[in-house]
Amino acid sequence: MSFCFPITRACPALISRRKALLRGMGALAGLALPMAIPALAAAAGRASDPLPRALLVPGGLARLPLGPSPARPRAFAPAADGSAEVPLLVLGDASAWTAVVGIPLSAAPGPASIHVETPGGAPRSLGYEIVPKQYREQRLTVEPRTVDLSPEDEARWQRERSHQAGVMATFSTPLPASLAMRVPVPGRRSSSFGLRRVFNGQARNPHSGMDIAATTGTPVLAPLAARVIDTGDYFFNGNTVWLDHGGGLLSMVCHLSAIDAQVGDAVDAGQRVGAVGATGRVTGPHLHWGVMLNRSMVDPALFLPS
Repeated sequence: MSFCFPITRACPALISRRKALLRGMGALAGLALPMAIPALAAAAGRASDPLPRALLVPGGLARLPLGPSPARPRAFAPAADGSAEVPLLVLGDASAWTAVVGIPLSAAPGPASIHVETPGGAPRSLGYEIVPKQYREQRLTVEPRTVDLSPEDEARWQRERSHQAGVMATFSTPLPASLAMRVPVPGRRSSSFGLRRVFNGQARNPHSGMDIAATTGTPVLAPLAARVIDTGDYFFNGNTVWLDHGGGLLSMVCHLSAIDAQVGDAVDAGQRVGAVGATGRVTGPHLHWGVMLNRSMVDPALFLPS
């Protein structure tokens, strides 16, 4: 079982500002496009959508049609902390472009919007609707030092958080040719994305990835062609490899017993990058697999064939 990736901690004032920003931008989009939100929500949720599947909930993603344009439009979403706009992955061709938008787990249900800039056209807002999802709660009793950090562990975590914030801001080209991923390791899904975690009676960040049960030493494979952008041994995540798939789509594999890739390596889908282990804050060997899109952790299952 995994307890990883607490990159940020909940702050009531910050959450309030996030909700206000999302409500405000959603209201503007609703004024500009009163009929667009339900139409886009329906279009984005069709079962026939290609991978990744759209799921307009916190921790899900939206596929928003941008229309035709001779050149690729640029699109942006508010950052999760409301500090700036984050570039979005835009795929397609001149006949039809689509923005693929990761929805933060912290997003408030209700109207939301993105900012679109089309070459030769006026900037515009495009609205969509985030619907509620109630993730299950998981209460766990763990070693106290992994919940109430010592000054030394707190300082280490702060350093690691700052470093990984830079990793997560990666937005590179070329863009991915496909978004269909493969499971990094075979095995039973032992813990699902989005679980609301309570450690020793204290609420902590939701589970930000998928846990897959596997024995120590099982090869861990890249879920999609990528460039290795970070490796390290982190307090919560243990031995970790970050992969950049292009266009703000990243993935991470954690708690490894071995790291078999170096920063700068180009890896193909299915190429070994490490081995399953039990490093970091865990109760036993398994793989924690996380997927990030426009700096938002999203459900990896949306990228897998059903």
